[in-house]
Amino acid sequence: MSFEELKARDHEYVMQSYGRFDVAIDHGKNATLWDVEGKEYIDFTSGIGVCCLGYGNEDWSKAIYDQALKLGHISNLFYSEPYVNVAETLCKRTGMSNVFFANSGAESNEGMIKLARKYSFDKYGKGRGTVITLNKSFHGRTITTLAATGQDVFHNYFFPFTEGFRHADANSMDSLESVAGHDVCAVMMELVQGEGGVLPLDVEFVHSVAKLCAERDWLLLIDEVQTGVGRTGSLFAFQQYGIVPDVVSFAKGIAGGLPFGGIMANAKCAGVFTPATHATTFGGNPIAAAAAGVVLEKLDEDLLAQVKEKGEYLRGQIEALDLPCLGKTRGMGLMIGIEVKGDKTNKELAAKLIANGLLCLTAGPGLRLLPPLTITKEEMDKGVAIMKATLS
Repeated sequence: MSFEELKARDHEYVMQSYGRFDVAIDHGKNATLWDVEGKEYIDFTSGIGVCCLGYGNEDWSKAIYDQALKLGHISNLFYSEPYVNVAETLCKRTGMSNVFFANSGAESNEGMIKLARKYSFDKYGKGRGTVITLNKSFHGRTITTLAATGQDVFHNYFFPFTEGFRHADANSMDSLESVAGHDVCAVMMELVQGEGGVLPLDVEFVHSVAKLCAERDWLLLIDEVQTGVGRTGSLFAFQQYGIVPDVVSFAKGIAGGLPFGGIMANAKCAGVFTPATHATTFGGNPIAAAAAGVVLEKLDEDLLAQVKEKGEYLRGQIEALDLPCLGKTRGMGLMIGIEVKGDKTNKELAAKLIANGLLCLTAGPGLRLLPPLTITKEEMDKGVAIMKATLS
């Protein structure tokens, strides 16, 4: 099928809720992709941080195939081995106590919010359900996670939004204290604000928030949907910040390309969810869990160290281009933001790069790069060369 035929069918049969670029991807290998007409692309997006092992990974594919032949789905009314293996690995590698499995980042964050409110209700009763989040945050596209998101651009159309959220400025304890109150049960934040522009939080601020939460018995909720699963150079970003959250959400890269997510709770919160208080039909699906098992096996200390090295290398190469339309880079590991300068918008620059064979993302007013964690130096160099040729 040609690209134009595929695009026409999409416009006829699919709701037009996405502003897609004029590219139809057909297949890939590691961080290199080809479209339906055979054009090659270097991928600095990994499906918005999902395909952490790149494309065509044989071990990942075999695990999915083998599990699909064995057991595709059974529901959470019964036990199955794959999700238990993933839960054990996550707990042992993070120090958290137990796991609830979901299917997406938004669903995982919904579960985290529900857990915080139930923890507070069980201990203090009604009237203590407000969650403080940060301006420029992004927590999902359900009605509740949109309300939690601290960006006005998302607060439209879908009224009434879920109540019980107040927003504070990142890296400002004064701002956070100004929206606090006796009705607060938790603070929820991304350690690197992804959609807001790839903005790492200050370590001192994060420690101060953790201390305040402990003093007031607010839960410290860390949204690691984008920062987790090796993206920043550790299995989870909170491990580099030196904190122990009460609850952590994860999704995106955990199953390397299949819908999978969840939350991890510490010992204090391990017993909050009791039978019938939270559930999902597909959570812990055996096929997705088998894929996640391979991802976690691949993300050993050696690969995590490489993620940090690759991130430093890629940022250095981009800044060395000294392009007039690009400024400083920021981020952690292979979660990279690039300042955009001049009269072109980030969307215009991204469209030019994609047209010339480099897939990239936008975030806030800048560009955002989330390449596969397995990207090679050769692939990074090809991507930077496209950036130089396109934007010089």
